[in-house]
Amino acid sequence: MSAARAVRTCAHAPYSRFRVGAAVIDESGKIHAGCNVENASYGLTICAERSAIAVAVAAGAQRILGVVVITDANPFGTPCGACRQVLAEFADDDALVVLAGPRGATTVAHTVGELLPHAFRL
Repeated sequence: MSAARAVRTCAHAPYSRFRVGAAVIDESGKIHAGCNVENASYGLTICAERSAIAVAVAAGAQRILGVVVITDANPFGTPCGACRQVLAEFADDDALVVLAGPRGATTVAHTVGELLPHAFRL
């Protein structure tokens, strides 16, 4: 949670002002963090969850055991559809997705399978 909160401050969100930090834990217990990076061509924006997964994959991770997502949203923001599909690529259905705010210990947890039932997988 602290890695996701810390990286959130690095988010590049000049258009939405919606800063997101995410951290994933891989199969070896390493934590990889990423933030959202917006672009004037909005479709090119990278979400924090996919950013963290890309960092993990670049470090050699093959499986994601869980993810923490930090936003200012109330209720807590959940991963978008694209992020849910990418999570399904690297995580099992029972992997935890923990949602939290920038301060405090209150969280909400879901599983990847709850957020994306019947995910597309080869």
